[in-house]
Amino acid sequence: MALKKRSLFRLALLIFFLALTIYVFAADILTKIGNYLVIDETPMHSDAVVVLNTGVEYYPRLIEAARLYKDGFTEKIVINGNRKTDALRRLEAQGFRPCCEWDEDRIRILGLMGVLRKDVISISAEDVYDTITEAETVGEFLFKKGFKKIIITTSKFHSRRSHLIWSDLFQDRLTVYIVSAKADPFEPKGWWKEGRQIRWVLAEYGALLYYWWRN
Repeated sequence: MALKKRSLFRLALLIFFLALTIYVFAADILTKIGNYLVIDETPMHSDAVVVLNTGVEYYPRLIEAARLYKDGFTEKIVINGNRKTDALRRLEAQGFRPCCEWDEDRIRILGLMGVLRKDVISISAEDVYDTITEAETVGEFLFKKGFKKIIITTSKFHSRRSHLIWSDLFQDRLTVYIVSAKADPFEPKGWWKEGRQIRWVLAEYGALLYYWWRN
């Protein structure tokens, strides 16, 4: 009986250490998976900070843009929006009108953080539906206006794909720095512990795979 108990104890101990080893290494691997998505470059003084609109967790991006503005990295902040679906256009044709301009709340939030209204450039991008079409629309607008160097701020988990897309599209035409929003809630060291962050990571890797496949 004593021999059997010792054998069971050793088995339980082995299982414990195996489980602990798997957990430690799994956490390390999962952290690397999260970290890969994040790019946070050192910004240089630029013509504008561009706040990306596609994706989730938009307000931390506005906060980051305001910080960069106040720290002297730019004199202009570029926002875009005013997306329109076919259903919304049908409603507008029936007489629907929004209560205020699409950019008003964003300008007011930036103003709350010290950004002058005159320093905000609003781009109406009605037909934009993803990061690629956003980059095409906003980037071409800025290039035609003579912008040469920009800082892009977006969510942490969205930063690598944004960097890839903007670099591919504009290469020598625009110098682009990617700065992740510091207030963004994505946590590379523990993203697998929260449902919404799991969705972000899975969706982002899916989008990356699609982009690589398409190109």
